[in-house]
Amino acid sequence: MAEPGVRVALLDQQVPLELEGTVDDVVRAGLHVRLTHGGEADHHVQRLCSLLELDPGHPFGSLSGGQKRRALLARALADEPDVLLLDEPTNHLDIESIEWLEGFLRRWTGSLVFVTHDRAFLQALSTRIVELDRGRLTSWDCDYPTYLQRKDDLLAAEEKEWERQDRKLAQEEAWIRQGIKARRTRNEGRVRALERLRKERSDRRTRTGDVKMDIQAAERSGRRVVEARDVMWSWEGEPLIRDFSTTILRGDKVGVVGPNGAGKTTLLHLLLSRLTPDEGSVKHGTSLEIAYFDQHRAQLDDDASVAESVAFGSDHVGTGSDRRHVLSYLQDFLFSAERARQPVRALSGGERNRLLLARMFTRPANVLVLDEPTNDLDTE
Repeated sequence: MAEPGVRVALLDQQVPLELEGTVDDVVRAGLHVRLTHGGEADHHVQRLCSLLELDPGHPFGSLSGGQKRRALLARALADEPDVLLLDEPTNHLDIESIEWLEGFLRRWTGSLVFVTHDRAFLQALSTRIVELDRGRLTSWDCDYPTYLQRKDDLLAAEEKEWERQDRKLAQEEAWIRQGIKARRTRNEGRVRALERLRKERSDRRTRTGDVKMDIQAAERSGRRVVEARDVMWSWEGEPLIRDFSTTILRGDKVGVVGPNGAGKTTLLHLLLSRLTPDEGSVKHGTSLEIAYFDQHRAQLDDDASVAESVAFGSDHVGTGSDRRHVLSYLQDFLFSAERARQPVRALSGGERNRLLLARMFTRPANVLVLDEPTNDLDTE
């Protein structure tokens, strides 16, 4: 709980869908009543927009994901908080924006608490790491590489202690089964010790496992996967992509980089023929089975259960010898049976991304198209 008078601001990991108006409107909504008087408020909003390189008159809804995050950061800063809370702040940001954010936060004079799975961002900014693991909080007063080493040492020591306890428990269980009269005074302490060992064993919190991703290989595609020639595409009369040509061959691994709003997702949609170019052509090769990962998670229905989102009403996923029960399949993506029955709206950002991956891999594929696949995923 914050002390009286301490101002706290939060930048959530999800961009609110209901926000309307201009960037100015969004930023101004973060102003405290003490800062809303006349010209002072206008100057404050203009200064924040300039600081975060935003056009205050631009419609918020037409911004890219990264630009929306900047506008929401400006809104969080509008009240001049003493403590800034950031939940996955680098999600949807391009490389330049992440570098800019790191520099901005280094100069931030208030207190900063952030949740992140971005290892480089964590190393660049954190002076202390607080880890939540199996229901326990542990504070590590060190940088990220040192934390990794200390964590490995701790887990190794924990494993050895568990092995020692298991050996002791096995010995004591064998003793109690021998029928020795445990009611005798000299044995009562040993029985109580056995009960403590049993409780300690049952109270152990298992470590989170690793996701098991097994991509079902489809029939081999043709040598040429996609060929684009002289592609042009415009948005509101302004060319976003022009004179673009490329050939993607079977086995190529292509990374698309560029600033927020440059048109990276639009380019993917053009190459997938989800959009038709204004000029030029996009041709697909033969026998393509495309699996597409959508950074905006538009494929997910919040009201459907996790299992329904993967199996589409069936109890099984896959075909032929690869056919599996949906609950067993979802365990590979760290969803328990209980979690699999819950609605998608109850999932965290990372769980939604794991669900999209699980959904994507239910069908054979020979082409993977991933739009910001690491957003919200943990380091493992």
